[in-house]
Amino acid sequence: MLKTDYLNKIRRQNPLIHNITNIVVANYVANGLLALRASPIMSSAVEEMDELAAICNALVINIGTLTADQVKAMLQAGKAANRQGIPVVLDPVGVGATRFRQHTVARLLAEVQFSAIRGNAGEMAYLANVTWQSKGVDAGQGSADLDDIANIIAQQHRCVAVISGATDVISDGTRLAKIHNGTPLFPRITGSGCLLSAVCGAFLAVADPADAFSALSEACSAYAIAGELAAQGLQPNQNGQFYTALLDQLAALQAGQVRQLAKLQLAELNPKGVNDEDEEV
Repeated sequence: MLKTDYLNKIRRQNPLIHNITNIVVANYVANGLLALRASPIMSSAVEEMDELAAICNALVINIGTLTADQVKAMLQAGKAANRQGIPVVLDPVGVGATRFRQHTVARLLAEVQFSAIRGNAGEMAYLANVTWQSKGVDAGQGSADLDDIANIIAQQHRCVAVISGATDVISDGTRLAKIHNGTPLFPRITGSGCLLSAVCGAFLAVADPADAFSALSEACSAYAIAGELAAQGLQPNQNGQFYTALLDQLAALQAGQVRQLAKLQLAELNPKGVNDEDEEV
């Protein structure tokens, strides 16, 4: 059972989350944060990045529909957030698809300290330099161990790595969590992963930096459970119904439900990054 209570903190504190995100999902991400009872602000104007960092509680950078001007804003915003000491989340959408995305993410990782990096298996495998077959922004397929991929990214970039999929995998380089909640309807709608990145930002906004692993374990559990509840009674082709129901469930979700329904598996890592005995939580 999860012992943390970040969901209630979000409801009490109403953190302001700055999103530099893609045009496909901006509206859905904003509504998802509002449903969670965080406050979204969506901006990629480089002229206001420093001022926004001074008033926001977290920054989420999403490269889904990348432009040269956005890159400038992302770098400016990330550095300003680092100076202000607020958490920064990177969503490297389709990073392996083009050289522009690859070079942009490489520069972001070199110049900005991220609290968390969240992506699908294909995106995260690219960051870990692990062979994986993916197409565009799809997760794709591969035989590499997702635990290893998450650990590599966490250790290399001194952050919490979150790989979302049928089972979410979370690592801070010393601990590993697997979340077995969710629904096959998540990949059937646009923006489910992008919204999860924003949700991660909201949870980090109300957490102590030392507790980022716990906060993100709860964030991913809460989101996956909201998806499970939203999918109840729906047919596999009712994508539109799920799209709306997910927002409703994020708004209605209670901390007690998360603690009761979370299927979270924790493991400690030895110095070589190998999992010790798993523990059900």
